[in-house]
Amino acid sequence: MKCYDYLIVGAGLFGAVFAHEATKAGKKCLVIDKRNHIAGNIYSENIEGINVHKYGAHIFHTSNQNIWNYVNQFAEFNNYINSPVAIYKDELYNLPFNMNTFSKMWNIKKPQEAQEIIAKQKSGLNIEEPQNLEEQALSLVGTDIYQKLIKGYTEKQWGRDCTELPAFIIQRLPLRFTYDNNYFNDRYQGIPIGGYTAIVEKMLDGSEVLLDTDYFEWIKKHKDIADRTVYTGMIDAYFGYKLGHLEYRSVRFETEILNEENYQGNAVVNYTDRDVPYTRIIEHKHFEFGNQSKTVISREYSSEWKPGIEPYYPINDEKNSKLYNAYKKLADAEDRVIFGGRLGNYKYYDMDKVIEAALECAGKEL
Repeated sequence: MKCYDYLIVGAGLFGAVFAHEATKAGKKCLVIDKRNHIAGNIYSENIEGINVHKYGAHIFHTSNQNIWNYVNQFAEFNNYINSPVAIYKDELYNLPFNMNTFSKMWNIKKPQEAQEIIAKQKSGLNIEEPQNLEEQALSLVGTDIYQKLIKGYTEKQWGRDCTELPAFIIQRLPLRFTYDNNYFNDRYQGIPIGGYTAIVEKMLDGSEVLLDTDYFEWIKKHKDIADRTVYTGMIDAYFGYKLGHLEYRSVRFETEILNEENYQGNAVVNYTDRDVPYTRIIEHKHFEFGNQSKTVISREYSSEWKPGIEPYYPINDEKNSKLYNAYKKLADAEDRVIFGGRLGNYKYYDMDKVIEAALECAGKEL
């Protein structure tokens, strides 16, 4: 007997937004998740009074006022501005690439000086048709920025030499010829006061939630539990990988509590030297301007994905895109199942784009 209008597989942001909209429309929803907590990868855990981003740094930013207004129903946001820094050997640089970066790198002050140096470096390379990521990056920013701030970080992130990566991964690298360290150009930006988990809790209010529940095992005993299913897990897993595995990059986190007030002075510090095994260190208290006596840091290690570990970044190259499109044809033929989110659509989403996609999906469905 059908007990619910919607079974929502995954208590992450896409599933939570859909559940909220469906509940508002008078629908009955059951949300299940294989993890022991809600909120998916935006889950934040309170440690030593600090909201720790357990699955990597999440900074909310958007230029869409409707999405900003929507998410502000569920939380008050602070005025955090993402201004990461990069460390290459014993040198520290501001990100994104801006006049603070160039001034430190070349001991200059004026935008024209930076533009001339970059143009000179690019002109000596004679790269007309970039054949790989290295050539693409060099043709955009020249040799110094590439060698110090792009090459090592990118190779750690993808687990491959830059000459083995396709050029399209870096379509463009913005160069900002102003002294502006704000990483995003979006009008709205911030961190929810109290963390992201509270947002999802409010979105799921009115839905039933089951945690520690594996969909594939659970559904065997509950095949007719709902009229419709919203599936936000891995699309290839849904079809039993019968066409093959889609590829991802994953991330491993080493989180530790330090008995000091301030470890690195910034929320995000990238390590761009390939000899440093981690890509960056996050110091979580700085997202909310914390003044606790202790601090919590997380080192991030990029890794190849394999079954059994969490998939993070879809590898949207030609081979995987072709395989995804084959799975999407199967998905489109499933008349009682809606596929959504990062894993269901095999697409990397910023948080605002997840909300936008979920609202669009719910609008069509409801």
